[in-house]
Amino acid sequence: MDSLRHVREPELDAIEVGAGILGTGGGGNPYIGKLRCREELRKGRRIDVIPLRELDDNALVVSLGGIGAPVVGVEKIEQGEECLRALQALEEELGQKIDATISSEIGGANSMEPMLTAAQAGIPVVDGDGMGRAFPEMQMCTWSIYGHKSSPSAMADEKGNVVVFRNTASEVWLERLARASVVAMGAAAGIALAPMRGDFIKKYAVPDTVTQAWSLGKAVFEAQAEHRDPVAAILEHEDGRLLMTAKIVDLKRHLKGGFAVGEVKVEGFGPNQGETGLIDLQNEFLVFRRNGVMETCVPDLIVVLDSDTGLPITTELLRYGQRIAILALPCHDLLRSEEALKVIGPAAFGYTDLVYSPMPRNNKAGGVQ
Repeated sequence: MDSLRHVREPELDAIEVGAGILGTGGGGNPYIGKLRCREELRKGRRIDVIPLRELDDNALVVSLGGIGAPVVGVEKIEQGEECLRALQALEEELGQKIDATISSEIGGANSMEPMLTAAQAGIPVVDGDGMGRAFPEMQMCTWSIYGHKSSPSAMADEKGNVVVFRNTASEVWLERLARASVVAMGAAAGIALAPMRGDFIKKYAVPDTVTQAWSLGKAVFEAQAEHRDPVAAILEHEDGRLLMTAKIVDLKRHLKGGFAVGEVKVEGFGPNQGETGLIDLQNEFLVFRRNGVMETCVPDLIVVLDSDTGLPITTELLRYGQRIAILALPCHDLLRSEEALKVIGPAAFGYTDLVYSPMPRNNKAGGVQ
């Protein structure tokens, strides 16, 4: 698969869909981020993508994105320069210029934030990210898991407020302090983390995920145009497994500590007639149970799609009565190590009774190998 080098409007449409799928329900609504990126392109700015292999070992790369609850992002639309102001505050704090941006999480709107900020700052975005999906907390990035210290970091909201975290005791403490700040900011803000060297990024980024999101979105569009099953196209592209086709029969979702938390109850139809399912969520979909038995859990991806169109349904757009397809997709190996599972395995979310069993992979789909 060829790497994506430049993002134009058609690529934005595909990335929106691919990132929505990889977001596992969270990361914010990519549609709004797409519109903001499109406006930057129409102003004459560029979104250039640099492959990991071409990144200079000494380059300074900043991981950035939105922080808050996805449900807020629909009602409280960003001003558009939150992450840029956070990046500039970080440059001022460090007295250094940043060479490139990278996504903290390729899932959802946070696929768009680094592209938007890169266009505004006149620097490239790196083809990779820190999750290969979306997770609800910042320390759940591969950089934090494998030793990067994310402070000093800077956070900005749409009102012009900027907060700089100069030193924090741990990655978890940065998450706690940032989460408290974002609640005060209205549950949505932009954050830029301490820069990383290019050689570190090459080793610990989930590779080629901007290209993956673009290619995945293209696969959905092509299936729709050719009247093929888009759900099947996604499964083939990502080496995934169809868990259930179902209808949402109950939905509990509320804000708690800056997160959208709750559960989705479903009843199967078609080949799954007579079965029940339950999805737990904390911004993202964390655990899927069939007939009361856990079948898939983090860090593998649980994806909810419209069963007819194959388009992703994010946490904030879930509704009673929706007919959905629930998929499981395998995560990258960087998320399956012993160190990673301590941070992003089921026990990290309070499921101490669940044991993660990695999904098998059969081919090199979607750049996940």
